[in-house]
Amino acid sequence: MDQLEMKKMAAQAALQFVRPDSIVGVGSGSTVNCFIEALGSLRDQIKGAVAASKASEELLRKQGIEVFSANDVSGLDIYVDGADEINPQKMMIKGGGAALTREKIVASLTKNFICIVDSSKQVDVLGSTFPLPVEVIPMARSQVARKLVALGGSPEWRQGVVTDNGNVILDVHNFPIMNPVEMEKELNNVAGVVTNGIFALNAANTVIVGTAEGAKIIK
Repeated sequence: MDQLEMKKMAAQAALQFVRPDSIVGVGSGSTVNCFIEALGSLRDQIKGAVAASKASEELLRKQGIEVFSANDVSGLDIYVDGADEINPQKMMIKGGGAALTREKIVASLTKNFICIVDSSKQVDVLGSTFPLPVEVIPMARSQVARKLVALGGSPEWRQGVVTDNGNVILDVHNFPIMNPVEMEKELNNVAGVVTNGIFALNAANTVIVGTAEGAKIIK
């Protein structure tokens, strides 16, 4: 079974958590795209969705699902998103698609964060297979990069990429994250950083892993 099939399996399994007449929070990325496609089958049973990226908004509308702004809702029943890495504590690295800030905003609107991944995304230590994305205000790019070097990382400007918020991304390589909660806080306190891709303060509540043997639900 290939990686895409495992992503589709995890996405399909997430539908069981969608309640009638609810507004669903939707992240971004290739696994979420599979979820949006699957969610189309429930378009007449839900009120709509709040999306964490313009790309996801577009896909939801193509499925005939009404898209709400995060400003229009006081809370969400569930938030479904993928991850670039996830550890056994359900903490994640996200931001490979440069939507990390909006993903954190939408994730904060729910108490039920459902992370859908294929088995290749599971790691013991965050930062071991994927660089950490950091969204930065453009004028602060160099000074933030120097701070990241001082912390032991190797930042690389993701050239040609501008976030939906008009900012740039620094990808921090060679940066194993031993204490995700403290590192998330520390990086967010650096002047010029909008947010970083560690999702530890707001970890997932449920993880659905697509495997060759089927979808595995971890609560």
